[in-house]
Amino acid sequence: MREIRLLTDEQMRFYVVNGFISVKTALPPEFHAGVFQRTNDIFEKEGNPGNNLLPRLPEVQRVFQDPNVAGALTGLLGADYYMHPHRHCHCNPPGSDGQRMHMDGWNRRHHHTRWAMAFYYPQHTPKRLGPTGVVPGSHFNNTCDANANEELPLCGDAGDVTIVHYDLWHRAMPNASDGPRYMMKFLFTRMHEPDAPSWRQSGNGGPARGGWKRTDDRALLWNHLWDWHRGRPCANGLDASVADAARDLGDGHENTALNAAYRLAAIGTSAIPTLSDFLDDGSESVRLNAAYALSAIGAPAVPTLVDRLAHDAAQAVRILADIGGAAEAAVRRLVDTLEHEDPEVRRWSAEALGNIARAEPAVVPGLKKQLKDDDGDVRRTAALALAKLGPAAEAAVSDLRDVLADANRYARGNAAEALRRIGTPAALHALIPALTTARWCPDTTPESTF
Repeated sequence: MREIRLLTDEQMRFYVVNGFISVKTALPPEFHAGVFQRTNDIFEKEGNPGNNLLPRLPEVQRVFQDPNVAGALTGLLGADYYMHPHRHCHCNPPGSDGQRMHMDGWNRRHHHTRWAMAFYYPQHTPKRLGPTGVVPGSHFNNTCDANANEELPLCGDAGDVTIVHYDLWHRAMPNASDGPRYMMKFLFTRMHEPDAPSWRQSGNGGPARGGWKRTDDRALLWNHLWDWHRGRPCANGLDASVADAARDLGDGHENTALNAAYRLAAIGTSAIPTLSDFLDDGSESVRLNAAYALSAIGAPAVPTLVDRLAHDAAQAVRILADIGGAAEAAVRRLVDTLEHEDPEVRRWSAEALGNIARAEPAVVPGLKKQLKDDDGDVRRTAALALAKLGPAAEAAVSDLRDVLADANRYARGNAAEALRRIGTPAALHALIPALTTARWCPDTTPESTF
């Protein structure tokens, strides 16, 4: 791969505010025309290849090796991001009415960019062809009542790739043309918490962090995310009343309540007791906004959340997972919750330990045990957490080898990635036979079986 082209400050600012960024590949037009034609032939003769999209069309890998695409993914997810085994080619047929606006359901309701989707169009896609429509800035919202004026069609040329925050509200727009529109969606995840800017940052980010006006309604939220991407802790100490900010936390207008959450986060430590009380509120939206604030406060909120593990593990462990690396003090308690009776708690405990990425003595044994959990989502999350630990997870090699035959396809995929990242001879010896067995021949079709 040629040297990647990292995002600029301006592009990162756009992403923080809007939740997506579009880049152009340097591949020639005939490359994308060939991908489109092959895709069309596959759909007509075989149907949707689903997760086998890449082995069926291996040339698409060149799109994600493109310097602009790799540079954008690096800026948003860090240099060692992981192409997740889930991918899908979306066909918008001619004459379709489009989809309803929706948020994908895997890892929703988190503002930090640990998951992102990449949308690749192999053909020129004007509005009449039914591109993906997005609502800029909607990745912060758990409800979406956008009107037509707020929806932005992601129109573009053949070869354009748009990388979106996993929680961005989106849909396929109506296709008024007489031909199909194809969009290839790939899922990516961050493997390490940010500790420095992974884009081409100039200076120190400016006095207003990302360069927006201090009077912007969401400036505190954007500042937090800008600093998070730079590996900086939440800047607190805002001179404001906790009581005044808390009064808006349950406001019926979601944006007002969300802004209140980040005002409380900017106030900092003195807001923690009030926010902890709000975690017991009868309104789910109030609880979510309190969780956002505590997550943004970070390390100072960890002791309070650790105390809550005894009686409210489900909520506490999700917030600790979102705090990530700054929740290092919770590691030992999180190891205990790996054996909680609730599978959601077990899954989020593994997520949290993967985000913190601390290989304390009990972490790898605890995650190894989860690889045999009855719940498939727990197993896939534990395998991903071990992949994030990389070489520090060497003791899990034999257990990960067993997961290569797991009934859960994503547990298998994450186990393979974990073995690759552990990288010892024993890990690769376990991995290579499984990959050889699973080898896909892209030339084998119903018309050409050998």
